[in-house]
Amino acid sequence: MHNTILDHIQKFVPLEPSEIDILESCLTITQIKKKNLVLQEGQICNTMYFIVKGCMRQYIINSKGTEQTLQFAIENWWITDYLSYHNHIPSHFYIQAVETTEAIAIEKSVLESLLAQIPNLERYFRIVAQKAFGAAQMRIKFLFTMSAEERYNHFNNLNPDFVQRVPQYMLASYLDFSAEFMSKIRAGKV
Repeated sequence: MHNTILDHIQKFVPLEPSEIDILESCLTITQIKKKNLVLQEGQICNTMYFIVKGCMRQYIINSKGTEQTLQFAIENWWITDYLSYHNHIPSHFYIQAVETTEAIAIEKSVLESLLAQIPNLERYFRIVAQKAFGAAQMRIKFLFTMSAEERYNHFNNLNPDFVQRVPQYMLASYLDFSAEFMSKIRAGKV
C-alpha cells in the first residue's frame, strides 16, 4: 500500500533508501466508509489525506442549506483544508468520503517531523501545492468564462471515468449548476 505514495513522491523528488524507511515507518492506511466525514466546519484540520483508493470531496453548505462541492480527490491526490491545517484555525469546510476510501492520513505533527528528517519532502509538497493551486485557478477561470454546458462537456472530456464515479448532484454542484440542469445536459435537452 505504501508503494502508491512512494511512487507518487518519487515522480517529483528522489528519496534515499534510509529516507524511504523513515517515511514508511510513519505511514498507515486508514479506511473511511462511504459518506463518512473526516472534517466538519468549525473543527481544526490536523490531517492531510493521500488517496490510495477511492474518492473524497471538500464542500461547504451555503446560506440556502445546499452543499457546494469545491474539490474532489481521487487516487494519488491529496485533500485537506490547507488554511485550517497550516494556521490551526477552525475550518470552513467539510471533507467526506464519496466512496469507501483507503487513504494515508498524515497528522500535522508527523508531517513536520518528516519534513525535518527528509528535506526533499518540502520540495515534494511545494510541487503538489503548486499543481493544486494551478488546477484551482483553472477551475475558477472555467467557472467565469464557460457556460454550464461547456463546463460539463470540458470536464467530461478530461475525466470521463470520473464522471461515472460520483453522484450527479455532487458533480453538478462542483460545476456550479443544479442537478436538474445536469439531467437536461446529459439528456441532450440544453
